[in-house]
Amino acid sequence: MAIFGVGVMVGPTLGPTLGGWITDNYNWPWIFYINVPLGIIAAILTMTYVHDAEHQERADRIDYLGIVLLTLCVGSLQWMLERGERYDWWESRFVTMLGITALLSGIALVWHELTTDEPVINFRILKSRQLSAGVSLGLLLGFALYGSVFILPVFLQQLLQMTAWQTGKIILPGAIASAVTMAVVGRNAMRLDARYTVVVGAFAFFWSMLKMSHLTSASGQHDLFWPLILRGVGLGLIFVPLTQVAVADLRPQQLAQGTGLFNLSRQLGGSFGIAVAATLLTRFTEQSREGLRAHLTPTEPSTAAWLQSTVARMQQLGGSFLEAQSRAYRLLNLHLDAQAGMIAFEKVFLIMGITFVVALPLLLLFRTGRTQGGPAAH
Repeated sequence: MAIFGVGVMVGPTLGPTLGGWITDNYNWPWIFYINVPLGIIAAILTMTYVHDAEHQERADRIDYLGIVLLTLCVGSLQWMLERGERYDWWESRFVTMLGITALLSGIALVWHELTTDEPVINFRILKSRQLSAGVSLGLLLGFALYGSVFILPVFLQQLLQMTAWQTGKIILPGAIASAVTMAVVGRNAMRLDARYTVVVGAFAFFWSMLKMSHLTSASGQHDLFWPLILRGVGLGLIFVPLTQVAVADLRPQQLAQGTGLFNLSRQLGGSFGIAVAATLLTRFTEQSREGLRAHLTPTEPSTAAWLQSTVARMQQLGGSFLEAQSRAYRLLNLHLDAQAGMIAFEKVFLIMGITFVVALPLLLLFRTGRTQGGPAAH
């Protein structure tokens, strides 16, 4: 599970490093083309080495209706989340229809899966209190993980003016820290109580986001190194133990369904995290811009002094007074946008850090925090 977790957690953080190098040295469409040979290799390896478990029970028939409803629900939800902010959410009839489709198909999916003998998603195993709590935590883990992974490159490139390759190199040490932590935790999984490691990891992640919420437009690579290392360690402490103990109460025959539900919840949480982060960035930036603009008037002494000195410098570069004044106002507007964006990113970083911490009481629902404690181990 630790080795599997390395791929799941480190992959999304290594992606910007490789993508940054490809973008700066070739062209941005190659970040998509590179997936073609990788996908072919993955398909060949899967066909060659991935086999059914000994206790695998094959269904007599395929739940085609469940697959259709699942595709319709998740597809509509994903599309709605991706397009919502662009089309102003519920002001758009298209986004509203996607939301209604996702809701109705989701209700139909749950009803169908609970009434069919061989469901594609076995919601009945959510009777396990441990799995239900684990799935809920997995949803919030995906929210915080993918939300923070999404906004970090945007922050580094838009506000700190770093290249894609520089961004990737800054993110890389955190990914390595996450991989090392997961390897250590996985090696000692039988000795550790996941309820404690998840708590420590959640607070490490929160501390990382808290430190990042204090960054400024003058911050550099050295200001990001330790917060991202801390973030990687925190995620490493959370992922492997949480995945293992979420299914600790399940029978061997239920492990595939339980793990599938946990992974689905994490991916859906990631979709929500990216959509919410993008929406909040836009909203917070607008709010901050309006708040700052109220203090940047020509009658405000510090603003007036800045404009006067800037106009004078612009006139020295050539041009009339009106042209120099226009350039000064454009420069002031750029500073305003940058500071408004910085405030917005700081708020979103903090929200991502708080999200997982507030969910920690769900750990009280766990019957055990050790992998060997449940029926699945026996």
